[in-house]
Amino acid sequence: MNKININNIWENKINDFKFYLKLEKSLSDNSINAYINDVKKLALFTNKNPDGIDLKELEKFIFALNETYLSPRSQARIISGIKAFFKYLNIDNYIDDNPAELLEAPKIGQKLPEVLSVEEIDMLEACIDLSKPEGHRNKAIIETLYACGLRVSELVNLKISDLHFNEEFIIVTGKGSKQRIIPVGEKAISEINRYKEHYRKHIDIKPGFEDILFLNRRGQKLSREMIFLIIKKLAADAGFKKNISPHTFRHSFATHLVEGGADLRAVQEMLGHESITTTEIYTHIDREYLKQVVNDFHPRNKKNI
Repeated sequence: MNKININNIWENKINDFKFYLKLEKSLSDNSINAYINDVKKLALFTNKNPDGIDLKELEKFIFALNETYLSPRSQARIISGIKAFFKYLNIDNYIDDNPAELLEAPKIGQKLPEVLSVEEIDMLEACIDLSKPEGHRNKAIIETLYACGLRVSELVNLKISDLHFNEEFIIVTGKGSKQRIIPVGEKAISEINRYKEHYRKHIDIKPGFEDILFLNRRGQKLSREMIFLIIKKLAADAGFKKNISPHTFRHSFATHLVEGGADLRAVQEMLGHESITTTEIYTHIDREYLKQVVNDFHPRNKKNI
């Protein structure tokens, strides 16, 4: 088969991939263009049809990327696009086996996220002044972030109609308007109920916000920025040197589950991660924790000899 036909095949498959990303994955135009450009780089590199490419050919492509002195982060992004393309071809039954499954991205020195211990979370909550009207609200916010691993956008949009406390779960609307069910513990339920009793029922709720759980003193939905400010102030009051944000509680939620032996797929489901790869960062945190245990307590550790 000559090069012209191969180009036509690549063009058709790339166009199909583009429609898939737009209609099935609902990606933004910028993300779609980035994926398409990544696949076009491979198409220009190889002289094979997409269904004729194996892992060895892909590894040659990655080696060629290394020769261009692209940063590890840029290489990793291109590899991500290639992986997505071959995953699509496999789903579409164009190929039987996915040669990109074992393709490894370069190490990009990912910084492990900050994590709080249970004791540190208790310290933060101890700094909340429950005599103030918003005290119970702020404590309920902390407990909900930590107990359910929510993104800040998911927290501020959480609705009363999403709370199913008799069954001990909540329904969360995440990225791409996808909903997921998350179990919620007794402590978070108790703090939310206290907030509703001591704060929420005593404010004048503005029209349109009747079903929103967490409200400001004007009876409107809290902003993302306000959640950041609440947590930053608590961290300062507790004397923390760590850089704390709402996302810190999400990291802590996942890390404590993994350290406790939770199945990674279950953690992925509760966090609402599209890919298990995103959730695997918490296994790295767990390894760091285990390494510290060995360093501190193993009799053959050099520091103890």
